Amino acid sequence: MSLTARVGLVFAAALCVVIVLMTFERPPVRATQVGFRGTAMEQVVNPRTQAVRLAANRIPEAPEAADAEGEKAREIYENVQVLGELSVAQFGRIMQAMTEWIAPEQGCAYCHNVENMASDEIYTKVVSRRMLQMTRHINADWQPHVGNTGVTCYTCHRGRPVPAEVWASAIPAQNGLQAPRGQNHPAPVANDSSLPGEPFTPFLLQDNEIRVISTAAHPNGNTANVPQAEWTYALMMHMSEGLGVNCTFCHNSRSFANWSTSPPARLTAWHGIRMVRDLNTAYVVPLTPLWAAHPRGPAEGPHMPRLGPAGDALKVNCATCHQGANRPFYGAPMLQDYPELNLVSQGPLRAASAAPQ
Repeated sequence: MSLTARVGLVFAAALCVVIVLMTFERPPVRATQVGFRGTAMEQVVNPRTQAVRLAANRIPEAPEAADAEGEKAREIYENVQVLGELSVAQFGRIMQAMTEWIAPEQGCAYCHNVENMASDEIYTKVVSRRMLQMTRHINADWQPHVGNTGVTCYTCHRGRPVPAEVWASAIPAQNGLQAPRGQNHPAPVANDSSLPGEPFTPFLLQDNEIRVISTAAHPNGNTANVPQAEWTYALMMHMSEGLGVNCTFCHNSRSFANWSTSPPARLTAWHGIRMVRDLNTAYVVPLTPLWAAHPRGPAEGPHMPRLGPAGDALKVNCATCHQGANRPFYGAPMLQDYPELNLVSQGPLRAASAAPQ
């Protein structure tokens, strides 16, 4: 083929691409008014990403309910430290569901020695026991955040032994360009801005002050400094992305600091921050020695690290449960199909007793 012919083919192909691209338009971003007109109180939804989020927030079909009557699990099986008050039928049902929620490929052997199901020799069984206590604790003691919708193991795991959305402490870069808090380096948590790259330790593990905005027209009396504001804004950007919402989902556009005119979701989020802090400090971090002794997971599973680069446990944040939805599974009441996880809490309660003023 001659050079002229080849050039002609390339030009024709390029022209076809241009025509096709000009024929179709990208769907527009939709904005829904949620407050008074002209106040910028609106929620923005991108249909191109919404479809992905909807697909990621579908719940599996629940198995048929089990009879609560009959012999109890603790009376039949050995070493049942949690769920022992369930009937044998209920116990078998929730075990089957947990296998599908957490380790569908590995099966029962992911947590159990199948030759001796009572044994605790596989460390993931000890972890699962504590996670069951945590799940019941959330459903019993954190209703100000989860309401009656509640959570199950699937809320976070979604068919994976390690949830997709977890975090660990970052190791600061050893160069002169990156500031100690992560500035001057794109931070995925903060939409590739130069804000701190790991805002979770100060707020979702430690109990540091989050509020930095002045409540008056002038900043007189505001003791917050610029670094504190950077940490706070990085956390807020994570929450916005993790829940698939923009700032006015929780805040009043005319006064971000004002509680009395904020949407109700702000109070729900306030409880959520404290709930995540409770889960990390009371349930996840104490399991660090167990994960450190088994950094690659059980032999039956693939390579799945349990620790971050600094040697700390992989912890939870807002995206761990929400995964792009303002309510996990967009509010589908998954817990109502699993009463086995909706009994009395067996974990410590670290919730604040009063709402913010």
